[in-house]
Amino acid sequence: MSEELGGVTSDTVLGTLILSLALCKSPGQSVLSTSLSNSPAMAREECEVIILHLPSCCDVCTEHYSAESESAGCVLLHTSRKYLKLKNFEEEVRAHRDLDGFLARASIILDETATSLDDVLREMLKHFAEDPENMEPSCNFEKIMSTLFTDSGTPREGNGTHDVSESTGMNIQTCTSHLKFHLLSDTIQGVTATVTGVQYQQSWLCIICTIKSLQRRHVCISRLERPQNWGENSCEVRFVILVLAPPKMKSTKTATEVGRTFATMFSDITFRQKLLETKTEEEFKEALVHQRHLLTVVNQRPSAMSDGHKSHGPKPLKLHEFLNVGKGISDDIARRFPVYALDFTDGVIGNNKAIGKYITTMIFLYFACLLPSIAFGSLNDENTRGAIDVQKTIVGQCIGGLLYALFSGQPLVVLLTTAPLALYINVIRGICDDYNLDFSAFYAWTGLWNSFFLVMYSLFNFSLLMKLFKRSTEEIIALFISITFVLDAFKGIIKVFKKYYYHGRTGDSYLEKARTDAIPSLGINTTFLMNSSVSRSMSLENQTGTHDVHYGRETAVLSLMLMLGTLWLGHTLYQFKKSPYLHARVREILSDCALPISVLTFSAVGSYIFKEIEMSKFNYNPSESLFVLAPVQSLSIGSVMSAMGLGFLLSMLFFIEQNIVASLTNAPENRLVKGTAYHWDLLLVALINTGLSIFGLPWIHAAFPHSPMHVRALAYVEERVENGHIYETIVSVKETRLTSLVANFLVGLSLLLLPFPLQWIPKPVLYGLFLYIALTSIDGNQLFERVALLLKEQTAYPPTHYIRRVPQRKIHYFTGLQVLQLLILCGFGMSPLPYMKMIFPLIMIGMIPIRYNAWLPFFFSFFFFFSPLSPMPFVLRLKPQDNWVV
Repeated sequence: MSEELGGVTSDTVLGTLILSLALCKSPGQSVLSTSLSNSPAMAREECEVIILHLPSCCDVCTEHYSAESESAGCVLLHTSRKYLKLKNFEEEVRAHRDLDGFLARASIILDETATSLDDVLREMLKHFAEDPENMEPSCNFEKIMSTLFTDSGTPREGNGTHDVSESTGMNIQTCTSHLKFHLLSDTIQGVTATVTGVQYQQSWLCIICTIKSLQRRHVCISRLERPQNWGENSCEVRFVILVLAPPKMKSTKTATEVGRTFATMFSDITFRQKLLETKTEEEFKEALVHQRHLLTVVNQRPSAMSDGHKSHGPKPLKLHEFLNVGKGISDDIARRFPVYALDFTDGVIGNNKAIGKYITTMIFLYFACLLPSIAFGSLNDENTRGAIDVQKTIVGQCIGGLLYALFSGQPLVVLLTTAPLALYINVIRGICDDYNLDFSAFYAWTGLWNSFFLVMYSLFNFSLLMKLFKRSTEEIIALFISITFVLDAFKGIIKVFKKYYYHGRTGDSYLEKARTDAIPSLGINTTFLMNSSVSRSMSLENQTGTHDVHYGRETAVLSLMLMLGTLWLGHTLYQFKKSPYLHARVREILSDCALPISVLTFSAVGSYIFKEIEMSKFNYNPSESLFVLAPVQSLSIGSVMSAMGLGFLLSMLFFIEQNIVASLTNAPENRLVKGTAYHWDLLLVALINTGLSIFGLPWIHAAFPHSPMHVRALAYVEERVENGHIYETIVSVKETRLTSLVANFLVGLSLLLLPFPLQWIPKPVLYGLFLYIALTSIDGNQLFERVALLLKEQTAYPPTHYIRRVPQRKIHYFTGLQVLQLLILCGFGMSPLPYMKMIFPLIMIGMIPIRYNAWLPFFFSFFFFFSPLSPMPFVLRLKPQDNWVV
């Protein structure tokens, strides 16, 4: 009984086959083999074989064999198959480690005379038991034998002498051994796809098994004296590789990974022929070492010859590239202008409409722009004593955001005023107070100098320097920004606790006097009342009526609950799309609207449900006029020149933030297709901030993590599972200007909501917003993931590319160096000295030679040359094409 299976993909072939096996009948050809050979996946693999002159894949299968005594002679056979890629000996360091470990404790049996698979495996296990270097005192080899096969409970009909040869495809073999037949539990076998079907490499068989009682991994290779026929697709077996491993191993050290190493080597027919000619174990080992060298060289050829006219690494920068004035801007316009109209019509007109996704993204982006504007506007209001307030911050955000959404080359980038900009504004206010300067004029000149330098950077193509910024530097800066959001949130909540929770000693005398005056004749112990949280409240007149408004420890505790509650609800809804509840579309909408839902919910909790408790809210002082030209002519020449120094440092911050955020937005994994415009966007940001400076509005530049989150909100994502780990991959992104346009327009309309209801948003909710942004921004940050590896056991390591390709020790050393750079950056950027904070953009620039083939290669070369634990011959590859750190 057979049935054709479909739905074969390029990476995984999964079939479930229910067969009625009559032991008195001879089984026919495997149906899975037929359906597999006709699949498009195998057709594609065939092309790869022709190119590489190597089998394109190996396959591993776990077959579960269960029987019920209800119907004699019938069982249910469940088959599952999965493709395995050939191991890349040039990139995957574990391939070399596996072979070195085998050579150190070699278990090689030459010219084995046993003929049955049972006897061969018993001899291999006996070889393990007799070898003092491979002894496992707590291991039961009979139990291992029973684990290698799935013959438990097999029904037999008659005397059991019928031979059964059932092949389930790529690498599952059945074997007849006298009165019972065995099914191998887990094997790897090489195949090659041809026009006529699948051809099996029948001269070798890799058997893998996971045993709980083992303490370490074991590999044994047995070369048979004569070819043995053990069933269909195993008719002339000469080599048997047995791999045993304990279950709790790192993802790169499992039995499957070790088997993949040796299966890759044995897939070469020339190598197998050489092994047949060896006479001793030493010659056998030398052949293995030589094959490793050949596989390393072969894997290097495609990368060097696939694109003869293209280089995989970045081309070295030349001086003439910076002297072509305006070339970068013209190239950006020529690249983006042809698709300008599509930025308004994609997702709205045509078959692939995404109006629902646009609406949820607009709502998310509206709150993501408005709430930071309120938070940093309130901070600027305190620092500048009302010169730049919430109202002006919202106006600047609206105007700058609309202009950028209309004319930018990459509209998915989000412009915002940020914490470093608030820091610069605070420093400028301090300088003006110290030297008795007009704040509006000095602020305007600093912004004008900043815009002048940005225009020069864009005209002379300075954005080309971002080629020198490797991924490691981007990760450090991105994590630094996330840390600043966390610190801003905790600084705010600490201020609340200092004001309300620990204010009792300064406010007790006033409260006690008020209580005494209110109840002079009752004789109540007011000291006792003052020690309770209730005594810390007093009746106040409300603007709309009379009700009790309490402040004190209640305010502090509620503020902490609102902050953590906003974080919890926001992150829970953000991750809700991964849950099994509700419909998939509903989960996606809740995930996209996680930020506004959490903010609105806990704003209602703080301002309505607990309205009797006083909460910290931002100040609102309506400005008489929002657009007043700064008196730039009032400053002296010396003051203007001093503003130039501040403007230059500020331009460094703008240059780095704008380009790095744009680079993260245009990352290859985001699959954006309309091109980049680094130079034009930098020029546009300079022009926007020129106007903002003249009218005394806060500066704006590309914001992290809002820009990558904007991309993610417009992306279509699919999930894949690899070794128990769930990964999300972006399939496509709707590149549109509509979301930014509408969101910033709504931000401008929010001026009508001042002071109420926007003032009903408590400051602790804004602090929870900062924590939410920080937590979601570290999702996918490779530096954070590698720091987290230090707290995990090796069995929980994800099967990422750097885990496979780089020794674990070097990963931790490289991560430590990045953490050191991050600490230095935090030391300057978060210093209590204002002037120290201003130079941290120069610290970012100084990180370029650390990574770009200057200090880092020297550090690793020096360390590993003198380290006795140096895992030679593996040398950390720090060429520009090394993707794991670039």
